[in-house]
Amino acid sequence: MAMDAEDQMQFLYTLRSKGVTDARTLSAMEKVDRGMFIQGLFAERAYEDMPLPISCGQTISQPSVVGLMTQALNVQPRDKVLEVGTGSGYQAAVLSYLARRVYTVDRYARLVREAQVRFNQLDLANITAMAIDGSFGLPDQAPFDRILLTAAAEDPPGPLLAQLKTGGIMVLPVGQSDTVQSLIKVTKLESGLEYEELRSVRFVPLVEGMGQE
Repeated sequence: MAMDAEDQMQFLYTLRSKGVTDARTLSAMEKVDRGMFIQGLFAERAYEDMPLPISCGQTISQPSVVGLMTQALNVQPRDKVLEVGTGSGYQAAVLSYLARRVYTVDRYARLVREAQVRFNQLDLANITAMAIDGSFGLPDQAPFDRILLTAAAEDPPGPLLAQLKTGGIMVLPVGQSDTVQSLIKVTKLESGLEYEELRSVRFVPLVEGMGQE
């Protein structure tokens, strides 16, 4: 199911109405057809502002949350970005239009394989996708200008903060349960960490170790 002009207008209107106003973020999201990242029963709901189930018991986030996270990350054209939690690959695809290089990791090898197929179909050559335990980040490629987590931790994970450049930004959901979580933006300054709470969200938990397919 491809996005037609009417779907696209409604999609962008919904994003703006939910607070996604950054022109570069909207442009990137306009270029990535969410319908390509959703299979089967839920494909016809691809352009609605709602999370939907994907393989391995995971979800694809609702577009407005993807937009708000991307906007808060404030990715610049020369940035190297780490995403922890590839999922469907939708968020990484959006980031690929904003960054120089995107590294995306997931504990489920099946999700990484499926996402890679979509990246190839979209000819997104600046994404590197890997099946690893993302809770420890990607030290071989650190430091990163931006880090995005699409799974909730109780606190910003220490290994990931260590891999963030000074002046860098991390955006992630934090919370001790799947019912009360806040989306926060962490800016790493010379003087320490600056926190900004953005909104309430609901994400799957960040889990250590590799997942069983």
